[in-house]
Amino acid sequence: MLPDPHPFADRLRSLIARDQADEDLRRYFGTSQPVGAASFTGRRFEHLAGGGDRPTVANVVTADDLIAVQTLSVTIPAQGALDLLEGRLGLQLSKLLHEIPNHMDMADADASDLAPGSPADAAWHLLTDQPGIGWVTAGKLLARKRPRLLPVYDQVVRCILGRPVSFWLDLHSALRADDRALHHELLALRRSARVPETVSALRICDVVLWMRHHGEHRTADCVG
Repeated sequence: MLPDPHPFADRLRSLIARDQADEDLRRYFGTSQPVGAASFTGRRFEHLAGGGDRPTVANVVTADDLIAVQTLSVTIPAQGALDLLEGRLGLQLSKLLHEIPNHMDMADADASDLAPGSPADAAWHLLTDQPGIGWVTAGKLLARKRPRLLPVYDQVVRCILGRPVSFWLDLHSALRADDRALHHELLALRRSARVPETVSALRICDVVLWMRHHGEHRTADCVG
């Protein structure tokens, strides 16, 4: 028997295909709850102040972006935040953001847009080199600026997926496999859960995976 050519894609598709995925999305984004009912602060990550990828601010970090990442339970240290808003770090990141495609889905990107040495990879390393900005926070800030191309990724998602070696490239390959089947399934799930179209396929994937495992991850004290 030949080995499965897309095991990572199959793993993802099995996780998002479960019946609970639709309900979890509705609960997270509050699409089926009464007005004023409690939902997750992360539902505002993409939409706060019109989004981090809107044309006027797509290539600079704003105070709104720093608040947006806090809705996902991370905080950029004060000195790093000031440097992003007013200092050399912000200028360096802005230069790289100009080179990272905007309004492009990961499923439509080339692997070279995400590979080691790419502007996106350089931006991630620039951020993680700063004191107090780890890989989770760096990824969330970049996902705020390029929500369709770069994914939110944290310990919970890494754990449920088995700690992939290269998450960006593995996810990119999975989204493009079988004529972009996974990408289309995520969009269909977004529609069925009545989540706004401004929420990317990547974010739908992240929320489904996170909702599936975050409770167990915390209570079981997973390594992540």
